[in-house]
Amino acid sequence: MSDTSPCCAPSSTTAGRSPVPLSTKAAQSVSERSTRLRPRIGLEDIPSGTFAMGDHFDEGYPQDGERPVHDVTLPGFRLAATAVTNAQFAAFVNDTGHVTAAEQFGVSAVFHLAFDGETSDIVHRVDHTPWWLAVKGADWRHPDGPRSTISERQSHPVVHVSWEDASAYCAWAGTRLPTEAEWEYAARGGLDGRRFAWGDELMPRGQWRCNIWQGKFPVNNTEEDGYLTTAPVKSYRPNGYGLWQMAGNVWEWCQDWFEPIFYERSPRHSPTGPDIGTHRVMRGGSYLCHASYCHRYRVSARSSNTPDSTAGNIGFRCASD
Repeated sequence: MSDTSPCCAPSSTTAGRSPVPLSTKAAQSVSERSTRLRPRIGLEDIPSGTFAMGDHFDEGYPQDGERPVHDVTLPGFRLAATAVTNAQFAAFVNDTGHVTAAEQFGVSAVFHLAFDGETSDIVHRVDHTPWWLAVKGADWRHPDGPRSTISERQSHPVVHVSWEDASAYCAWAGTRLPTEAEWEYAARGGLDGRRFAWGDELMPRGQWRCNIWQGKFPVNNTEEDGYLTTAPVKSYRPNGYGLWQMAGNVWEWCQDWFEPIFYERSPRHSPTGPDIGTHRVMRGGSYLCHASYCHRYRVSARSSNTPDSTAGNIGFRCASD
């Protein structure tokens, strides 16, 4: 693997946005807001256990720090069966009045083939990854640009949410973001040491098991799996723990700060990542991942982004003790 392959989700810095201070409404504690409604998250019980965390096949990008493979022991916990949907996120916004980072910035990143708006809505193409457009009016309600809506995407994962937005939702829902170790353990679904959440073969019996890119990236997606961008959260089939789409569809925020060399000193029991950092961990890959560019839909694959970053392929799911 190349050691210079970027993640397929741009940061707020590369999109040309100024950071939003953590004291803004996007990061405001939901304890100050209404919590009349409690959503039905659909948490699955994940049993306690020990697993070998990391890249067993030496296929990762060196800068991502997927090695060394190391044993991790976790107590039982719960993880949402799916990523948070647009319908679920709308309930949170309606109850709390939360304003997302993308809405505050007024701009977010949209994949060029999905863009739906006027040419004047494009602020610029993102440096080094020109298939990403910085688009005015792109946010969770308008995932492809200001002319798009989520009216027919209620069961699709919410996107254009920052780590701070995701954390605010989890607090409202009485949950939290999963740790990186919890995410990988759960994603494996009991299949320790495998390449994907369902085994070692990308397409068992010639069938797609995840929503990723097919064709020539980034100019032609043949949509063999049925989707150009997001798919409904219960597409394909769940893994051994009843979790849907732990590969592809959208990147999922984790609780941890990201550090490429963290595995070299990671605690064996319940690691929670470095104490400080500039980027938060993202897991799972997205609909833009492809072996030629971003081979990060493998279960051990890691990536990261700044906590205020948003894009049309970043979402999250909830966890709890």
